[in-house]
Amino acid sequence: MKNKKKLNFHEVKEFLFKKNFTIRKKNKSFNHKELKSIYFVSLSSLFIIGSFIFLPILIDFQKNYISATKEIKNNSKSKFEKTLERDISETSIKLSKTDKGLNLKNLLDDIFTFDDLPADTVRLSASTIEQLFKDTNYTLDNVRKTKLVKPVSLSLLPEEMKMIESVKKRKKLFIQIILPLILEENSLIELDRKKLFSILNRSNNTEAEKKWFDNKFKQYGVVNKDLSTLKIRMDIIPVSLAIAQAAKETGWGTSRFALEGNALFGQWTWSGEGIKPAAADSKSKHKVMKFKILKASIRAYQRNLNTHSGYREFRIARAELRDDNQKLNSLYLAKYLDKYAATGKKYTDVIKKIIEQNDLTDFDDVRLLPSSIQQKNLI
Repeated sequence: MKNKKKLNFHEVKEFLFKKNFTIRKKNKSFNHKELKSIYFVSLSSLFIIGSFIFLPILIDFQKNYISATKEIKNNSKSKFEKTLERDISETSIKLSKTDKGLNLKNLLDDIFTFDDLPADTVRLSASTIEQLFKDTNYTLDNVRKTKLVKPVSLSLLPEEMKMIESVKKRKKLFIQIILPLILEENSLIELDRKKLFSILNRSNNTEAEKKWFDNKFKQYGVVNKDLSTLKIRMDIIPVSLAIAQAAKETGWGTSRFALEGNALFGQWTWSGEGIKPAAADSKSKHKVMKFKILKASIRAYQRNLNTHSGYREFRIARAELRDDNQKLNSLYLAKYLDKYAATGKKYTDVIKKIIEQNDLTDFDDVRLLPSSIQQKNLI
């Protein structure tokens, strides 16, 4: 080899072969173990980098998810029956206390305040009321078209109600008188519901808001201060249902209880001021509740349906409609008021018949023209 300046590949190969050397091409590829090691190192690196990037996002998501889940559970049907069980148990507690005179004032405190009104409330005649409605262009036909009612508030029914011979005319006048009053009381409840949900959406509450809550818990007989129960009880009564019950209980405004005691819904009382039914036997101690003005009767009626244990199924049905984002259907809800009268189902059938025959559902979606900025926000 020293004698040759250059050797080609084959000559070198032959020489090395004779000397027992083996020639192999260099393998530039990685073996299996090396590839596996690189794979895991790369994967671990990506995981660590990804953790730093996505961990804060995951933490925020978890917080939001837990918060959202809590809110959903408060409104979901999974917790619905438990809430209604509390509704009935708390009502039972409330009734036992009411029998002892401990809780009645809390439930009706805002109704008793009407007793402080001046004693010289003016009772307008039927003709004067009709002229007032004519002057303000307040007709039921316009209400059905525009879905708006002017805030005409009358305190008493005219004495001539029973002397109006035309049944159609009497019904029309009766509805015109009580419709704005029912709408006004419903709007107050709606404002309370709006405030309730607004406060619940805040993390911190002011002392004024806490005081407001305490007042509402008392008004709606929520003994354990459970918010879910308050949500179910603090709700409106469909307008058509209220009109139909008032019509049934008063004979379209002609009953003695309505004219003498402004009692539109025939609510009974075993204590306090009331009117003794003429047909009641001597042993009976109940009376029909007497009110200073018509508005007080309507508020007491709403409070009765929203708190009394006898109307628990009514509240269940109403809450289910709310939960399903449906309108409050008076014809559907009426069947749950079988405990309102001794006749039971016959009573509910009469109420539904009054609603249908007089097209009262036309008034379920009407609104009261605002007399305040708060009421304006409801329209």
